[in-house]
Amino acid sequence: MSMQDPIADMLTRIRNALSARKKSVTMYPSKQKKAICELLLSEGYIRGYDVLDEEKKLSVNLKYYKGMPSIDTLKRVSKPSLRIYRNLKKLPYFYGRNGVAAISTPQGLMSDREARSRRLGGEVVFYVS
Repeated sequence: MSMQDPIADMLTRIRNALSARKKSVTMYPSKQKKAICELLLSEGYIRGYDVLDEEKKLSVNLKYYKGMPSIDTLKRVSKPSLRIYRNLKKLPYFYGRNGVAAISTPQGLMSDREARSRRLGGEVVFYVS
């Protein structure tokens, strides 16, 4: 079976693992998935991630606070059938600035706050809060 949207698959695996209270989740790695893990780690939504080269696996260590997942909402916005691009003035503010919108810019994947500070627009990949 071919995977049409590996980013949506990654986000779904993380959502499912959080609802099942798993400590970690594994998937096939890619540069985009590693960039997403780096963004989630820098924003404090996951505990960490590891790339297991011998098995070609990406392991994401999930984060909980007092038994509750640190990620409440994880939603894919731009998808292969409908790409969503926003310029600097129309970058989304997610959940009253308590969440993060991941923006894919020419300088790489970054949060909406970082894209605003660098004065960049791009593709809105997903929301997390």
